[in-house]
Amino acid sequence: MPNSESPDGPPSFEDAFRGDDVEQRIYGTILQTREPTTASAIANVSDCDPKTARKYLGWFSELGIVTRHDGHPATYERNDAYFEWRRINQLAADHSVEDLQQRVRELSSRIEEYEDTYGAPTPAAVDAVATAESSDDRTIDDVYGDLGDWATARDERTRYERARQQRASTETEQVSG
Repeated sequence: MPNSESPDGPPSFEDAFRGDDVEQRIYGTILQTREPTTASAIANVSDCDPKTARKYLGWFSELGIVTRHDGHPATYERNDAYFEWRRINQLAADHSVEDLQQRVRELSSRIEEYEDTYGAPTPAAVDAVATAESSDDRTIDDVYGDLGDWATARDERTRYERARQQRASTETEQVSG
């Protein structure tokens, strides 16, 4: 059977970091980790020596990319707060205050539509099964899709608003400084 993977194409999902250096492989492994994991397990996935993994994990911990949990053995997990902070900083750097404000308005409008449609203040307040069963035109998949989109819009609005505030603060400091 011929190999369907192109030599110039992306690596298979199972070996997504094969061409990267060890730092990138460890970083990529951390991004995929959903629970505290030992340096040895990370080294195994990253195809490197556990001492090398511990070295980079210590550095990532100092940067705030991972959280180190003491124990025997110590474990490491991705620091989601770091990635949230990074995303907000990138939004603030890439967009003007006006663009960010417009996006907050668009997301707020979408959120208000969902609040009106479902008669609830948040997606968590909606009983998806009961809503779908009482609807003539909405399936359970439709309702769950809406609830997911609504939750995403709420999260994005928070990010964009934080980025807007950050960008506005930076511009105010530049004008007054």
